Amino acid sequence: MNIELQEIRSFLANNHPFDLLSEKTLSDLSEKLQIRNFSRNSEIPDTGTLFDHLYLIRTGKVELNTAEGELQARLGENDMFGYRSSHVGSRDKLKAFAMEETLVYQLCAADLYRICDQNAQLNCFFDTSDEVQSRRQREAISLFSQSDQTQLNLMLTPVMELLSRNLVKVPVTATIQETAQVMSQNRVSSILIYHEPERREQKLIGIVTDRDLRNRVIAKGLDLNDRVSEIMTENPATINSSDFAFKAQLQMARYNVHHIPVMANNRLAGMITTTDLTRRQHTCPTVDIVGDIYKHTDIDSIKEVTAKIPELLINLVDSGATAMSVGRLITSITDAVTIRLLQLAEKRLGPAPVAYAWVAAGSQAREEQIAKTDQDNMLILADDYIPREHSKYFRLLARHVCDGLNDCGYIYCPGDMMATNYDWRQPLTVWKKNFNQWIDRPEPEALMLTSVFFDLRCIYGNHSLFQDLRDHVLGKTRDNHIFLAHMTRNALSSQPPLGFFRNFILIKGGEHDHTFDIKLNGIVPIVDFVRVYALAQCSSAINTLDRIDLMESSNAISIESAGDLHDALEFISNLRIQHQARQVKAGKEMDNFVSPDNLSHVDRNRLKEAFLVIRNMQSVMKYRYQR
Repeated sequence: MNIELQEIRSFLANNHPFDLLSEKTLSDLSEKLQIRNFSRNSEIPDTGTLFDHLYLIRTGKVELNTAEGELQARLGENDMFGYRSSHVGSRDKLKAFAMEETLVYQLCAADLYRICDQNAQLNCFFDTSDEVQSRRQREAISLFSQSDQTQLNLMLTPVMELLSRNLVKVPVTATIQETAQVMSQNRVSSILIYHEPERREQKLIGIVTDRDLRNRVIAKGLDLNDRVSEIMTENPATINSSDFAFKAQLQMARYNVHHIPVMANNRLAGMITTTDLTRRQHTCPTVDIVGDIYKHTDIDSIKEVTAKIPELLINLVDSGATAMSVGRLITSITDAVTIRLLQLAEKRLGPAPVAYAWVAAGSQAREEQIAKTDQDNMLILADDYIPREHSKYFRLLARHVCDGLNDCGYIYCPGDMMATNYDWRQPLTVWKKNFNQWIDRPEPEALMLTSVFFDLRCIYGNHSLFQDLRDHVLGKTRDNHIFLAHMTRNALSSQPPLGFFRNFILIKGGEHDHTFDIKLNGIVPIVDFVRVYALAQCSSAINTLDRIDLMESSNAISIESAGDLHDALEFISNLRIQHQARQVKAGKEMDNFVSPDNLSHVDRNRLKEAFLVIRNMQSVMKYRYQR
């Protein structure tokens, strides 16, 4: 074998997945490779289509772009692209360009196909052919049918788009007969009842449905001249016009209603019904799961429902759901389990002696849960709480809920940040003092706690207690440069696993050898530093993508930087849920440890670009808040 072939063979033997081949196959493959040189800015290939050959970069750099010129990946030495190497959609429309003088080894598609057919290891690695992709898509469609696409549509459809008729309402002074006449004239099954004071604003105070007319009027023989206030449902649950239709379905499932009023800027905007939601699409599987949870009265039955979550995750991933959508969908189930457990606890223990708010922290608060995980929660109690009289009730309430969550797979928090811990169920005044101390004296433990408890969302109970605490905390962090500097230092403690030469920094030895933690080193850094930006802006935004949008709208970062950060978070998060879905399919426990060997070369390089975005944003953040 001549020196040139020896060099090619050595190159292949030291690069995955060719290192899996036998000595003879490596030698045969070396003879089939062509050596090609491309000048700077030249298109690859110069003839034919990109996917007629597999290209292995020996030296130089290559860009992959869409037909519209949108960058898909930047590739360097040892990377490959072309036939059977890309997981990117619409592969036939991709174009490759040499960014500098570039030398590649070129392998004919037919030769690669034969080698893959004869070597199972290689075939598994390059198993992204059009035929295989089509089969996978068909399998995904058969698994989740039409309803998963419906679910994704519901995630993207604002409630406002479903308001197809004018607002139908009557004042609280109307009679039952007048109300029924208005409903009949407008051909609606429900009507809003409002109180109109001297000012222009109309306050929603109730709702009446066809069922109310049957059960509360006809069945009881009420006088039709009675006021409609006698039969209305007071203070009905509402939804904002900017919320997604999916949230409306969850609200209906939670309260077992078929109508829900819509508000826009605290003003009546209309009403949507189950008919509005089903006119164009069917009920989505997540709503069915949530509905089942609210129907059950014992923990074993709820456990049977939550056992469906891993299968739901697989179906969502196979159907192409984004990590953002998956997070909101999975979190909605956690919320439903929490609310149902609180309802059952109140039924067993009786009404709470004082007002309280059950508040979720961490990923549940941000609506970013990917699958069942550990629980972080707290109780805010009204200030008329008297420990010797009320402590037992809330201790039993917290124990019932946290034990139930653990039974359903939401394991106890290893750091004991749960309402079962006396420190995490306190009156509002005590919580304010706690946050004052954490913010005024940002020691390591305090910074750890604030990283969890600055991401809060009220799940159940008295929302005004939570709102009061949140306003107090945001007031304390406004223009608090010393605290923001400490938060920044804490946020920079998690770094993307990327070395100086753009190589992945991997775990060595142990159970997770040759992997990196995609959550700890990829997602957490973004979550942490956008939280600092949100606190600096005194914003109540909790979801990470919402916080990125805030950074853009407040000019904290440029539109381009916000787009890069948004894309980086979505890409990293999507890799994570795909990794976990594969583990569920294989019957393994889900974790966050990803090996670069299991990624395509395109995905590897896109991941490197995403890590570079994080690193650059961390540099900007360090300069801004730690000067």
